[in-house]
Amino acid sequence: MIEAGVCILTLEKVANYLRVTKRTLYRLAQEGALPTFKLVGTWRFRRDELNQWITENIGKQRGEHP
Repeated sequence: MIEAGVCILTLEKVANYLRVTKRTLYRLAQEGALPTFKLVGTWRFRRDELNQWITENIGKQRGEHP
């Protein structure tokens, strides 16, 4: 069950937010690289989980350490 006040984003909204193509985002979701879930066969994202994922992964691509 989703708590009241939780912001749920669509694939399109997250693609715009992350400035990536929907195709890239779809691939990442399928690979399990992003926190996501499916609702009626479409990917959905909880904003708070997505923001936490971003914070935890900043610098990993460049090999930086926290």
